[in-house]
Amino acid sequence: MTPRIRYMLAAPLLAAPIIALLMPGIYNRTEPTLAGFPFFYWYQLLWVALTMCTMSGAYFLVVPAQKTRGKK
Repeated sequence: MTPRIRYMLAAPLLAAPIIALLMPGIYNRTEPTLAGFPFFYWYQLLWVALTMCTMSGAYFLVVPAQKTRGKK
């Protein structure tokens, strides 16, 4: 996989949490609740974990691309 493709795959992984949390109209409600937490709160907490996964994915895509780029 070329470095350019790796960067192109990493970009949506980095953008997904930003886009999901910049639209409060999606999660500005109380139902459904999860263990007593209103949707507003657990949706954002869910994105903390999802952000960790997407950032890790982007990291593992970009780091080998940078190593390849440095060899040229």
